[in-house]
Amino acid sequence: MLRSGHSLRTLRSAVGVIGAAALITLGAAPGAVADPPKTGLVLGGTAPISGVKPGSTFAAPITFGTVGPEAMEKVWLSYIVTTELDYADVPSNCVRWTIGSYDEMVPRTQLTCEFDQVMEPGVVYAPEKLTLKASERALYEYLDVAVGSWDFGTDEGARGPVRGTAPAAKLVEQSGSVLTGKGAMYAEARVRVAAANTADFQLSGAELKGRVGETVEARVKFTNAGPGWVLYHARSEEPTRVLIKMPAGTTVVKAPHCKSPSAGIYSCHTGQGWVEEGQVNTYSFKLKIDKAVPGAKGWAILNADPRPYDVNKANDKADILLDVVGGGSTGGSGSTGGNGSTGGSGSTGGSGSTGGSGSTGGSGTTGGSGTTGGSSATGSSGGTSTTGGDLAATGSGPALPIAGAAAAAVAAGAGAVLVVRRRAARQ
Repeated sequence: MLRSGHSLRTLRSAVGVIGAAALITLGAAPGAVADPPKTGLVLGGTAPISGVKPGSTFAAPITFGTVGPEAMEKVWLSYIVTTELDYADVPSNCVRWTIGSYDEMVPRTQLTCEFDQVMEPGVVYAPEKLTLKASERALYEYLDVAVGSWDFGTDEGARGPVRGTAPAAKLVEQSGSVLTGKGAMYAEARVRVAAANTADFQLSGAELKGRVGETVEARVKFTNAGPGWVLYHARSEEPTRVLIKMPAGTTVVKAPHCKSPSAGIYSCHTGQGWVEEGQVNTYSFKLKIDKAVPGAKGWAILNADPRPYDVNKANDKADILLDVVGGGSTGGSGSTGGNGSTGGSGSTGGSGSTGGSGSTGGSGTTGGSGTTGGSSATGSSGGTSTTGGDLAATGSGPALPIAGAAAAAVAAGAGAVLVVRRRAARQ
């Protein structure tokens, strides 16, 4: 603010005199004065690593250095690796932390090393003796690397630290390497690590038997037979889903925590972003047998997402078979998600004929008998019209187009998660 009694012209003159004197004193030419460059860190060597052999050790080609006019006298380097990677040795100038799983984050381990060593400007360095090892279960892993001018600590839920006992690691100058980028006092990056490994996802169906009117249990199982675990790199996603369709002539009266689209296909989760080696998920359905439908069978199949690690595709689908003892049918059961028409659609005596079967509302109604998936007959007892999108009603099972089933499942959104947590000993 300007004080009273002083003109704006007077103030401008004073500022001009002071500014000119300052430029003469500093020996600077008139014009904009830039801030002096500052010393900062630049991180390199973060390209993806592939072809790692399970059970082997390997070096991550991490490099870093300083840009700016001054040397840096101390630096901290941190590695955080996923559960199937570890450190071959822990140097004495490093500490190791164990970070458990939480908020859909996988278990990890952190190694933080202090380098009390002068880093000259413009010189590229790499840490020695920081070798990683991959377990026999390694497949899709990652390494989070960070470098800073202070000890930036670890996750608040970490256990430790445990100081290393191997000889201290040093920074080694990398001749011929060049630093690029703008320096900062802290830099971090994620390095993808892919092991040359496989994981066999398997499905097993069910063979059911019962009389019309009875309730039976169908148990579908998903198994990762390994040897690798599967980590999906995008958070809040999962490696695959199981799509399940029950046989025609049945009504689902109790389903697991799976999402059910209108087509009667249940989309069931396999994990919360990863699937363990040896993991088994069981999806249990309770079915009421409404009527006998010759040749009817359900199916379970993995969705259409690519799984290059799963080389055995033959066990990615399974049948759900139903043997109805004695035949016949019951009245409409009004299943969850069905049309719930009143009256039996399959009663003995020719339902659907002119005059009807005596049931309220008529038995020849097009649109389904109330079974999940909309299986119904128009003028014929026990028919299997596909009106309403009953993809499994023809009895062809998993041989039907999978794209349609996958599209219905994606449209349904994500359901509740069924997860088999990691063994406590490995967290």
